[in-house]
Amino acid sequence: MKSVKPGRGPSAMGAAGSVIAVIFGIFWTIGAASMGAPPLFPLFGVLFVIMGIVQAVYNFKNATGENRYSSFDIVEDGEEPDPLDQRFGNAPQSAPKPDSGDFRFCPYCGAKLGAEFAYCGKCGKKLPDIE
Repeated sequence: MKSVKPGRGPSAMGAAGSVIAVIFGIFWTIGAASMGAPPLFPLFGVLFVIMGIVQAVYNFKNATGENRYSSFDIVEDGEEPDPLDQRFGNAPQSAPKPDSGDFRFCPYCGAKLGAEFAYCGKCGKKLPDIE
């Protein structure tokens, strides 16, 4: 079953934007220093370059890594672990059994349903009979 999970956000586009920020920071630093601006202005350019390099490395590593972070990712069960669960110590949950208690779960969308439901109230698909 497919699921939506946090996964692969900052990507190669973020790395490319960071490279552009580094180039801008270099031009800013050179321009501010050559005009004789107060030391704060070239320092701002240097800070811009350092932040751009850190972001470029992070985003490139994230875009090419195996378990990446993002806003949303759609995956099959067991295809890829949730990196946020690994980082914060949440153990992966096993799927509940359909006949547990007075409710069951839709096998298509995972919605919690009453035991007597014949159709899913969320996705509308016919539910398989429980034996």
